[in-house]
Amino acid sequence: MIFRRLLAATAAAILVTGAASAEPGTVLKGAHIIDVIDGKKVRGHVVAIKDGKIAYVGPERRLPDGDWTQVDLDGATLMPGLSDSHVHLTSGANVHGFRRLTRSTSRAAISGVVNAEITLLAGFTTVRNLGAPGFTDIDLMKAIDEGEIIGPRIIGAGQSIGITGGHCGDATLLPYEAQRKTGGRADGPWEVRQKVRENKKYGARVIKFCGTGGVLSPNTSINAQQYSLEEMKAIVDEARLLDLKVAVHAHGPRGIQSALEAGVDSVEHASMITDEGIALAIEQGTYLSMDIYVSDYILSEGEAAGILEESLAKERMVGRLQRERFQAAVEAGVNMAFGSDAGVYPHGTNARQFPKMVEWGMSPMQAIQTATLSNATLFGLEDEIGSITVGKSADIIAVEGDPLTDIKELQDVDFVMKEGVVYLNEINQ
Repeated sequence: MIFRRLLAATAAAILVTGAASAEPGTVLKGAHIIDVIDGKKVRGHVVAIKDGKIAYVGPERRLPDGDWTQVDLDGATLMPGLSDSHVHLTSGANVHGFRRLTRSTSRAAISGVVNAEITLLAGFTTVRNLGAPGFTDIDLMKAIDEGEIIGPRIIGAGQSIGITGGHCGDATLLPYEAQRKTGGRADGPWEVRQKVRENKKYGARVIKFCGTGGVLSPNTSINAQQYSLEEMKAIVDEARLLDLKVAVHAHGPRGIQSALEAGVDSVEHASMITDEGIALAIEQGTYLSMDIYVSDYILSEGEAAGILEESLAKERMVGRLQRERFQAAVEAGVNMAFGSDAGVYPHGTNARQFPKMVEWGMSPMQAIQTATLSNATLFGLEDEIGSITVGKSADIIAVEGDPLTDIKELQDVDFVMKEGVVYLNEINQ
């Protein structure tokens, strides 16, 4: 870990001083490359990086002339940096239930700095942060973009929008005398429009609202719909006016169906999506971001982390069903995103999701494509990230094994580059 931090600190210094552009280009050689576009592994090619972008991919003998620094990744497997469509960087896996009531906004921000670095070093070079108190994720995003701290590229949602007494909207554990609400609480079409505008004002790059109750919010039902169809349409319409995409937290079938009818871009969790919902998602091109690993953590370690029995009972009800609906969605051909809900379980272990995706119907290549090509398109960044393609950002990772043979290899990434800067290299060391 000390070695990793020294590497990361050096990389940060390069970013801050602007010295990266004065450096020679970098050539990554000796590795097999996973071509996520064609769905195959390519051998014998090198990848050249200049000024943070991929400048060349092909046989070494055709490498353009120039000042190149060679990085030997002999025998490793090279692939695009991973992305996660659903994380909570300012949350901690050991802070659930009543413990959350003691968590200040400033403390959440400090945790975000630590968790951002951990996430990047785990190979996730881009994440969508779907909800944080006090716009802490937006400040975190800006600090990373400006080179002050180390972390992945962040698409921040700011404060999640939710109803009074619902998931996202309130601290539902507290009695009337100690009322506490989140900054995202809003009721009615005009209030939700105002919250979308407010989130945009403070830097949000995506809108997230809660369309049903949640597993981890006491006194909310995962079956219960939060927000009427009219309110959901108001959220989506306002976001469209501001050129923002919309993600909805939704477990129960009614909330999912209404959110789809409202035109959301992605459904988060989608635990109880019906066949009708799957068909509508296909028709509209909606993405499903189904966190099918997290149930294992909640049911095995959740109690020790402070998760209340009410929430554990809800997870027992919905966990397996979500995996079965994931399988049905994959078989039907829905656009699938990679979303882990990291923060509910430990940051940096996002890749625990991959084996579950393979277990429940995906090939290793398909699982990898969700965390590269699919997420890039969902984020609106398909021209910047998601594949090892000339002109795209040099977000590249490598593992010593072959994740197409054993997807668990992605749980221990050995090389991480983001925007041409190497943050981790444990290959051939």
